Amino acid sequence: MENGKKKFRLFDAVLMSVVVILVVESAAPAAAIGMSQFFWWIFLLILFFLPYGLISSELGTTYAGDGGLYDWVKQAFGARWGGRLAWVYWINYPIWMASLAVLFVQVAETIFKLHLNTTVSIIIQLAFVWFVVIVGNKPVSESKWIMNLAAFAKLFTIIALFALGVYVAVTKGVANSFAPKNFLPQMNLSGLSNLSIIIFNFLGFEVVATMADDMDDPKKQIPKAIIYGGILIAFFYLLSAFGMSVAVPTAKLSASSGLLDSFILMIGNMNWFVIIIGILFLYILVSEMISWALGVNYVADYAAKDHVLPAVFGKEDKNNMPVGTGYLNGVVASILVIASPFIPNQDIFWAFFSLNVVALLLSYTMMFPAFLKLRKIDPDRERPFKVPGGKVMIQLMTWIPEILLIFTIILTVVPMNSSKSEISGKMPILIGTIITMVIGEIVVRIADRHTESNKQSTNKQQTN
Repeated sequence: MENGKKKFRLFDAVLMSVVVILVVESAAPAAAIGMSQFFWWIFLLILFFLPYGLISSELGTTYAGDGGLYDWVKQAFGARWGGRLAWVYWINYPIWMASLAVLFVQVAETIFKLHLNTTVSIIIQLAFVWFVVIVGNKPVSESKWIMNLAAFAKLFTIIALFALGVYVAVTKGVANSFAPKNFLPQMNLSGLSNLSIIIFNFLGFEVVATMADDMDDPKKQIPKAIIYGGILIAFFYLLSAFGMSVAVPTAKLSASSGLLDSFILMIGNMNWFVIIIGILFLYILVSEMISWALGVNYVADYAAKDHVLPAVFGKEDKNNMPVGTGYLNGVVASILVIASPFIPNQDIFWAFFSLNVVALLLSYTMMFPAFLKLRKIDPDRERPFKVPGGKVMIQLMTWIPEILLIFTIILTVVPMNSSKSEISGKMPILIGTIITMVIGEIVVRIADRHTESNKQSTNKQQTN
């Protein structure tokens, strides 16, 4: 390695993307779309993921740095928009953590046949949150084994679900009709709200671009890693979708317990194998939060040092770990967990998870216009990888994914009819989104004013 050869190979980049981005608990919400989900996976793979992957490759190799998505938006639209991006990119994480804390207890109750009261449930959820915070504040070298074991647990769970699905289909028949017409998209607006989950499952591949400095040939390796990783992840999700489609009628598929329900229905009872799957699932939920902690925390830490988020986000320990953001994650997630019994939604996991998805999708709505703007204001910059195509193709690759993002966000937060289920299911998500954005704007403005105040103070001292 002393001759300049890099350590991070294409295989490593693809494996990292699959392990980190493959979110097992989101398989059930995606499968809840019904048989048409197979159409939507292919549709979004072509019209969203492909341009997203290529654009991420260009931005990541051209504007390399620790800030990633934040850096791109800031350079395109200025510090305040960078702060807004950093806020929504960060806030999705503690909301996600709260949703998985709720799901953790639900799964534990199912596999161990428990009936916990609200107080005990909240205590366990808080323990989940703060365990993740403490471990997530440690250097990645100390928790690498957690990630490696999580990779095995994820792949084993999905392959087992698919294998059992094939067995059930051959021996007992299927719970849903696999007639060709059922694979066609059903244009039911309220039902299409779950499309945001499929897009959510594709996001995060720009992380691969941050490894450019450790690759032999990032110009070729990064696009390949993103495309190959995306195809593999879509493949694994489709395997899990098949298993659930075989076992559970779509109308009865729960966004939270669908995966575990599928194993129980296919096997016929809660036996030792389902308990093992359930324990692996619990482990996956914990490890998933730990694996995402550093990436999210470092972006917020970087933004705080850039003075677009409050200084508390930039607090570090003696090992230079971003513990300020880590503890804030715990505080926000704890507030949500404690408040969850008072939220008027029968499926708290889905309410929190949807809000987390919306926050993350909102951050990516800034990436595509930033790409176009940076192409315009910085045309002479060397681009190790450049998205191919003329002006018309570049416009299409920018605005089609952007429109899809905005469309799916609207479907997720806005009730599409006046039915009780639609109102009760989406109004908490809409209200939560509005509150999140208002708080974010206040936080960014406070940081902005503090920065201006410091500049004025510095200028005054220099003048004197």
